[in-house]
Parts: sequence; C-alpha cells; structure tokens
Amino acid sequence: MSEQSYVRDEMLPELPPPATEVGVIGWMRENLFSGWLNTILTLAGIVIVYFAVAAALPWFLNSVWNANSLSECREILEGEAGACWGVIRDRFNQLMFGFYPHEEQWRPVLAFVLLFVAIAPILFNPMPLEMKIAWGGFIIFGLWLLWITGAPILAHLAFLVAGLALYYEPWARKMLFFSALYPFIMVWLMWGGSAWYVISALLGFVIGYLIYRLLEPIMGFLIAVIVSVLVAIGWWFFLAAPFAAWMAGIIPLELTPVESRKFGGLMLSVMLGVTGIVGSLPLGIVLALARQSDLLIVKTISVGFIEFIRGVPLITLLFVASTLLNIFLPPGTEFDIILRVMIMVTLFASAYMAEVIRGGLAALPRGQYEAADALGLDYWKAQRLIIMPQALKISIPGIVSTFIGLFKDTTLVSIIGLLDMLGLANAIRATTAWNGIIWELYIFIAFVFFIFCFAMSRYSMYLERKLQTGH
Repeated sequence: MSEQSYVRDEMLPELPPPATEVGVIGWMRENLFSGWLNTILTLAGIVIVYFAVAAALPWFLNSVWNANSLSECREILEGEAGACWGVIRDRFNQLMFGFYPHEEQWRPVLAFVLLFVAIAPILFNPMPLEMKIAWGGFIIFGLWLLWITGAPILAHLAFLVAGLALYYEPWARKMLFFSALYPFIMVWLMWGGSAWYVISALLGFVIGYLIYRLLEPIMGFLIAVIVSVLVAIGWWFFLAAPFAAWMAGIIPLELTPVESRKFGGLMLSVMLGVTGIVGSLPLGIVLALARQSDLLIVKTISVGFIEFIRGVPLITLLFVASTLLNIFLPPGTEFDIILRVMIMVTLFASAYMAEVIRGGLAALPRGQYEAADALGLDYWKAQRLIIMPQALKISIPGIVSTFIGLFKDTTLVSIIGLLDMLGLANAIRATTAWNGIIWELYIFIAFVFFIFCFAMSRYSMYLERKLQTGH
C-alpha cells in the first residue's frame, strides 16, 4: 500500500495569537470598541476627560503652598488661576486634631498608630510577606509621626515593641490580648486623667469573666452569664470609683485631662468610625440571630429595634444623643457627649448590620443546619463552627459597604457642635484669613476620606479571595 503524501507526520508549531486579540489592543477591542455604541461612548468619554483635565491640570500645577491667607495667595498668583494649598499647610494640625492642645497631640497620634497594631492580628492572621514589608514602612512612618509631635521616648518604645511583636508569629497570636486592651488604652490616651479609672473599668470585665468561668460548670451557661453580668455592673457602679481614687492616691499615674469639646478633625472621625465598626458587628450578629429566634419576645424586641432604627434618620438620633438623652438621666449625671454619640452611631449601624447578616443567613442552604444537627452540635456551637462563618463570608460585601457608609456618616456630627474635618472646613472658611476659599479644603477632605474608604474596599476584596473555597 503506497503512502499518502497528504497525511502529515509531524505537529505544526503553535502560532502566536493575533495581535488584535491580546495585549492592550485586544483589551481595548473587547472593552472599549466592541460595538458601535461602546465606540461612541468611549470617544465621548475621552472628549469629556480631555476637557476636564485641560481645565483642572493648570489649576493644580499652578499651586501656592507657602501662604498664610487667601489674599497672600492671590498676590503670589498675580491674577492667574491656581490652587491655594497654603490653607492645608496653615491649618493642617487643626484639620487633623481639631482644638486638641498642641503639646498633647502626640497622644492621639500614639492612639492612632497603636490602632493598627491592635487590628493587624485580627485582619491578617498569619501576616503575609508583602504585608510584613508594608508593616515595616508603617512602623517607620509611625515613629516619624510620634517624633514630629513631641512624644516622649516611652511612647516611641511602646509603639516600636508592639509593632515589631507582629513579625514573630507566636507573639503575633498573643497580640490579640493587646487588641482587647486597646479600647482602654485609647480612652486613657485621648481623654487623659488618672489611668486607674480606666484600669478599674477593665477590672469589671475581668471579674465578670472569672465569675463566669467559676459558675458555668456548676450552674450552666445562662445562669453563669446573668450572675457575671450583675457582678460586673455592681463593681462599676459601687466599687470602681473608690478603688480608682484609692489607687490614684498611692500610685499617681495621670495624663493631662482634655475636654471632649476640644476633640475634632480626622481624629474625631476615625475614633467614631472605629468605635461604630467594632461595636456594630457583634451587635448586628446578636440582632440577626434574635430576629430568627423561635422565642416570641426575643424576636419581637429585635424586630422592633431594627425597624425603629432603620426608620429614623441618623441626624435625629444624634440630636437625641446631644440634647434629649441627659433629660432622662438622674440630675447631676455627666454623660460625655462623644460617648453618647458613639453609642448612638453604634446602635444605628448595628441595625443595618443585622439585616446584612440576616441576608447571609438566609442564603445558606437548609442542609447546613441539618448537618450541624446530625453532628450533635448544640445551637451555639453550630452557629460558631458552621453557620456563622459561612454567613459572614457571604455577607462580606454588604458588611464592608455598611462600614464605609458609617465612616462617611461621621461627618454628620458637625450638626450637633462636634467639629470633624467638614465642620472645621466651614469654620476655617469663616475666618478672615481664609474667607472665600472652597475647592482646596473640600478636595483635601475628599482625598482623605477616599484613602480610608478605598483601603476598606480593597481589604474586603482580599478577604473574599482568601476565603474563596469554591475552586
């Protein structure tokens, strides 16, 4: 049988894909010029961007940084269009710290950098290599911030030791104890006064926990929780203040007290935002579980709270916290204005968080609950080990969106007299030196808020990729 010459006896080498299907050209054809409508929209977008950049770029490039007033800026510009960023340089400390005493500004800076030490073991466990490299840069940046604000050497050492501890994995896990202690450290740094009052408040939690561990094997979970909570409340109401005063007389450990009315700027927004975020997540989980409870009274209370909060604007709740809350308290009771706002912001966010988490719970198939029952797990173990981890993973986009909205809503506190960055911008514009300046202040504030919100968004994407187990 003769060989057939048209049958190939070797494989042809692979040819490269067409240049119009890969690379930049391929991406543009697929995303920008895939049809006549997309082509028209792309060209229109290019024209709009061109005119916007052509108008704004000279204004940005022709900037003045060294000026102490708007009139001085205009003299330097000599009638030309240009940005007067001198207002940012002149009022930078005020935009960051409000009216916090200048000689004490190292305290909010230390509280800010320690915040990242406290949340790092929670957000990254274990910390990836690229994060460790970035963390080294943050430690240097934090030490520089402390240095320029005149922080004592002890503050530098505290941040350096806490920051470097996260590089060693066994210590990084133990840094969760610092995360639990951080709220008390932050309160003492920000408000000052005797440290023993903060320590006595912390002791209430420690005593309650010890009572719970002692009674739980004997009386069961519910009775142990009730007794431990009552003991902790009794400590805070009757024994905490005398204990703190007694210890302050023996070992004075104080910082200069700072009134809440002097708080402001970015410091205030971060403090309210972080408190609301940290407090609203566990409260939202409890409310979501309560709304799905079979107990009628528990479900009714949860539904009533969630629907009431969702039906009332945050501004109304802030007014209640500012003016009406003291009316319902006993005469002579002093309830810090910032603490009242923190409580209201946390309660407001927790209602929305509960609905986001309830959506995650509803998305789980019924088989997951049945699997937990088949394993013999009780309700709380099933929620902790099977149900809630999956529900929270599903709810990550909604949770982060709620966090971002909460952080942006902190600007509403300017309505009740607390001057955040936006309130301070209005106050700066009302001064003689900077009366008439608009764009520079609001662009800077928008940029600062964008940095924080974009960081939260990127972290949510990182967390979704890390928890993605469907591949």
